[in-house]
Amino acid sequence: MIIEDIPIIKVGMADMNAVQAPGVLKTSGLGSCIGLSLYDPINKIGGLAHIMLPSSDIARDQSYHVAKFADTAIPALIEQMVKLGAMKSCLQAKMAGGAQMFALASSEMMRIGPRNIERCKEMLSEYTIPLIAEDTGGNYGRTVELDCSNGVFLIRSVQNGVKQI
Repeated sequence: MIIEDIPIIKVGMADMNAVQAPGVLKTSGLGSCIGLSLYDPINKIGGLAHIMLPSSDIARDQSYHVAKFADTAIPALIEQMVKLGAMKSCLQAKMAGGAQMFALASSEMMRIGPRNIERCKEMLSEYTIPLIAEDTGGNYGRTVELDCSNGVFLIRSVQNGVKQI
C-alpha cells in the first residue's frame, strides 16, 4: 500500500488560506487570536484564518492584511473558498482560541480574546454559516489543524493535550 504525503499548509498570524482535499491547514500561536475554519463537506474544500483582532475599524491605514480582522477575514476567506469551488450554502465553521491571556484585563480593550470570539460569531451569523463546534476561551494557547479530506479540526495545547472537534 502506498501512503501519500498529505500537504500541510501553514497559515501564519493575520493570514489565511484555502485548499481542496487532500490537504491540511495548520496555524500555531493562538492565544487571544482565533483560528477559524470553514469547511464545505460536499466539495471537501477547507479554509483557515488566523484572526488577531475583532474589527478593522481600528486600522490606522488601509494597507493591512485582511485576515488580521474578523470583519474582513471571514468574507475574504469565503470568497477564496468559492473560487476553489466551495458552495456558500454548504459551509460549516469551527473555531478555537480567543483566550484571555492577560489576568488583569479590567478594561474592554484588554479583553481581546472574548471580543474576537463575539465578533467571529456575529460575522458567521451575518453570513448564515453555522458554528458547529468550538474550543474557545480559557487562558492558554492552542495550535489547530483542519484536515480538508474529512473536516476534522484538531486542537493541541500544552494544558489540555490533543482533541478533535
